[in-house]
Amino acid sequence: MSFENIEFGIDAGVAKLVLNRPDTLNSFTVAMHEEVQAAMKTVRSDPQVRCLLITGAGRGFCAGQDLNDRAVKVTDERPDLGESVEKYYNPLIRGIMGLDKPVVCAVNGIAAGAGASIALACDIVLAARSAAFAQVFCKIGLIPDSGGTFNLPRAIGLPRAKGLALLGEKISAEKAEAWGMIWQVVDDDDLMNEAMQLASHLATQPTRGLATAKSLLNQSFSTAMNEQVECEKQAMRTLGQSDDYQEGVAAFMEKRKPSFTGS
Repeated sequence: MSFENIEFGIDAGVAKLVLNRPDTLNSFTVAMHEEVQAAMKTVRSDPQVRCLLITGAGRGFCAGQDLNDRAVKVTDERPDLGESVEKYYNPLIRGIMGLDKPVVCAVNGIAAGAGASIALACDIVLAARSAAFAQVFCKIGLIPDSGGTFNLPRAIGLPRAKGLALLGEKISAEKAEAWGMIWQVVDDDDLMNEAMQLASHLATQPTRGLATAKSLLNQSFSTAMNEQVECEKQAMRTLGQSDDYQEGVAAFMEKRKPSFTGS
């Protein structure tokens, strides 16, 4: 596939998706959304892909929505922002959170608006020390979309989520790590190497087990305890029949490195 607004490739089980509009801090247009949707379709359907890595080109991860894009531009005829969310942002967030493979995010600069929400939707987030996060929707009379009102309070708690959403203040990568918003801060020069090492590791692990753990953790905030432990029981029953479980136990008993296939 040939893309103009993203870079996308697959190597050794890792699909790497790079938002590639650096002159606009990788802000989203309809054209970029469509390319991301095409890439995500490949990630979902290609059995060789066992981990997805998302990052941005240039000095920023993603500044959210490009307000010059035709889908949201303010003119005499006011835009239907709900349509933009329904057609593009919601499918992207559902695609990341519902993906049956782990998703690593490498935040290489500012993650603002929907860019911050996209990072929050990923499973493991690394951020460069110079990176920052901002929920800037309030500055133009909007609310944190792209799963922002769902994932933000679950990551950092309701009081802090309200502060970020209502004030629109930028927070550093170090504070995001201290608050539990992201997994780890790394030095700028080490970000992509660390992210690729992490994604490559995950691509060699028991994919079905990782995907099931991800799914159960995501649903846990809205599931009663009795129902959750039943889901765990069913998951253990299914995963106990998997090739990866058999291989993992055999490797442990034989004191060797396991060779997981993701099945």
